Amino acid sequence: MTQWLHSLLVQVAQMGGWGVLLFLLLYIMAALTMAPAFPLTVAAGAIYGVGRGSLVVFIGAALGGMAAYAVARRLADSRLLRRLDREPRVAVVRNAIRTDGLWVQFLLRLSPLVPFTVLNYALGLARVRFRDFMLSLLVMIPAIVMYTYYGRVVGDIAALAAGQAPPKGPEYYVLLSVGLVSTAVATTMVTRAARRALKSHSV
Repeated sequence: MTQWLHSLLVQVAQMGGWGVLLFLLLYIMAALTMAPAFPLTVAAGAIYGVGRGSLVVFIGAALGGMAAYAVARRLADSRLLRRLDREPRVAVVRNAIRTDGLWVQFLLRLSPLVPFTVLNYALGLARVRFRDFMLSLLVMIPAIVMYTYYGRVVGDIAALAAGQAPPKGPEYYVLLSVGLVSTAVATTMVTRAARRALKSHSV
């Protein structure tokens, strides 16, 4: 965590309700700029505790995700991407993601290999349904609770800023294992859907 972010989060902790609004703004900015959201999630636990911190992070993630999705959808309608869609292989892969959109999004949200801030743009560019996009955010709740809990255990923004690593209990490795399995399943689903789409396109 950089020094300027540490200083800003210290101010957030001292601002009460206005601090919550500033924290949400920081989360939205992270989502739009594709900056890592993990430090903010852990810091929320140190500032607000597990329950309130998890709620604030989820709201920030939802608002930031919606903003990134909106930007990506505008880009998806751009002239450049419309040209790319004319390429059959590009088009069928993007359609494959939409075929099993909700389940694939659930799996990708669980994957530790696909950052939250990057995935928001990727799903928007794939033109997934907004309803499915929002529903997929619910899968992140266990991870949000876990990381805010770690932030609460450390309990000190200065310590987090100094690089003190949050503890990693059994639940961390359980979620990591689930995430890696989800990555493999999501990859398989997208690959199979793309193959079906390519086959039907070539007929």
